Amino acid sequence: FRKNPQILSSIVDAMVDGLFTCDADGNLVSWSDGAARITGYAADEVVGNPCRVLEGPNGKGFSTVHDLLAQSEPPEGVCLQECKFRTKDGRELDLLGKVRVLTDEAGRVRGAVGTFTHQTSSMLGNERIALRTEQPQGQHAFGGLVGRSSPMQGESGTGKELVARAIHDLNGRRDRPFVAVNCSAVPETLLESELFGHVKGAFTGADRDKTGVFQAAHGGTLFLDEIGDVSPLLQVKLLRVLQEREVRRVGDTQATKVDVRLVTATNRGLESLRAAGTLREDFYYRIRVYEIALPPLRDRREDVPLLVEHFIAEFGPTHKKNVAGITDEALQCLLDYPWPGNVRELRNAIECAFVAVSGDQITLLDLPPELRRSAVPHPLQSRLTPAQEAERQRIQLALEQERGNKTAAAKRLGISRVALWKKMRRLQVAGPASQLG
Repeated sequence: FRKNPQILSSIVDAMVDGLFTCDADGNLVSWSDGAARITGYAADEVVGNPCRVLEGPNGKGFSTVHDLLAQSEPPEGVCLQECKFRTKDGRELDLLGKVRVLTDEAGRVRGAVGTFTHQTSSMLGNERIALRTEQPQGQHAFGGLVGRSSPMQGESGTGKELVARAIHDLNGRRDRPFVAVNCSAVPETLLESELFGHVKGAFTGADRDKTGVFQAAHGGTLFLDEIGDVSPLLQVKLLRVLQEREVRRVGDTQATKVDVRLVTATNRGLESLRAAGTLREDFYYRIRVYEIALPPLRDRREDVPLLVEHFIAEFGPTHKKNVAGITDEALQCLLDYPWPGNVRELRNAIECAFVAVSGDQITLLDLPPELRRSAVPHPLQSRLTPAQEAERQRIQLALEQERGNKTAAAKRLGISRVALWKKMRRLQVAGPASQLG
C-alpha cells in the first residue's frame, strides 16, 4: 500500500462509509467517494475548508475537529461521537463519527483521520449505550473506541483481506502482527483449537501446547473470514473473548489477556445470517459496529487499471520480467470482462499474462483465452457533446505530451489518476500504450 497509494485510495472509495483526513488546523485534505455519497458534497466542494461533518450537538463536547486537534493533550486511540449533519439537498442525518488524531514521532499533532456512517439501532448496538453515558467533567464527548470489530461483506474474491490489511495499517498497528484465518477452511472440530490454542493432553492428538491465533495476533489485528460458518456454540466463546478480552486455551484453567483488533468478513450480509438463525443475535450486535460493503469488481471497473498496476509491480520481480505496462487493447478487454471471480480472478489473469509476455507491454494475446474471447471492438463515441469532445481532446493531448504516462497526464490536467481513468473510459479516449506508473 505504501508503494501503491492509489490502490488504498481505490479501496477506501469502494467503502460505504465516509472517510476524510484533515491537516493540523482541522481543514479537510481528502474526502472519499463514500463521504460524497452520504453528504451530497463532492470532494472539490469541501477539501481545503474546515471539517464540519462531526460538529457536536448543541455545543456539547468539542464543536469541530479543529477543537479536538487544539487540545493540549489530544486523546489517544479512536474517538467516537454522535452528530447531526445537513446534507447538500437539505436532509438532516444522524451520523456516527470516529476520529483518530495523527501525531509524529515527537508527539506533535499532524492532523486527523476520521470516518462517519449512518446511525441505526442495529448498527450501533452496545456502542449507543456507551455514548449516552455521561462523561466526566472536562472530557470530550468522544468515547475511546480501541479494538472494536469491523465486519465486511462481499462476494468471494472482492479483496476482503486487502481491506483488512488496510484497516490494520490505518489503525496504528502496522508494525504489529496481522493474522488471517478462513473459518470455512478449518474443520469445526479443530476451529476452537485454531482460534484459542490448546494445552498438551487436552484431547486425543494434542501431544504439545499450541498457541491460538488470538494470542498470535496480540497487539495487532485478527482477520476472520467467513465468520458466518462458525457454529453458534463457538460464537458464544468468541463473544466472551470480545467482552472479557481474554482467551482460555482448550484444556487450560488459566485465561490470558489479549489486545486484538478483530476484523470479520462474510460473503453474505450479517443481517441475513442473523435472520436465518445462523448468527446469534448477541454475537451479531457485538461485532457489527458498522459494516463495510465491498462491491464486486464488475461494479467498480474504474479500479481495474489500478489493480493491474499493483499486480504488474508484484509479479515483475517474481517472474524476473521488466514489464512496464499494458496496451490499451488489452486493458479495454480487462475493463469489458465481467470478473465473476472478482479481484482474485484479475490477479490470476495478470499472473498468466506474465508467463506469456515477451516484451515490456502486456498485449491482448498475452491474456488468458477466456478473456480474449470476450473482447469486443470499441469504436470512439460519435455522439459527444461539444464540451465532451473538447474534454476528450484535452485528455488525448495531455497523454501524448506525457508519452502515455497516466500519472503525469493526470497531474498536468489537475485531476487525480482515478478521475483520469474514469474520464478516459467514459469518453473512450485511446491514448498511447499504457504506462502504468
